[in-house]
Amino acid sequence: MSVLLNVIYYLLELYSWGLIIYILMSWFPNARESSFGQILARICEPYLEVFRRFIPPIGMIDISPIVAIVVLNFSQRGLIELFAWMM
Repeated sequence: MSVLLNVIYYLLELYSWGLIIYILMSWFPNARESSFGQILARICEPYLEVFRRFIPPIGMIDISPIVAIVVLNFSQRGLIELFAWMM
């Protein structure tokens, strides 16, 4: 059970870093149009789109990625607590 928890935890951690990299790529011209940017877009956009439906941008600032990362972080912590409770 511990191995499963570690695998899921590190996959969520990797996904969090992928989201952060994808968000930072928006600051650089043509970074999202690169092949790496397109791969990250295919992985990250479906998750971010859920939050963009409910959280409108404030002016030119889109805060939905911040909320998405916070929710992902809470899910990681909840997963740890759930496995600790089960043990």
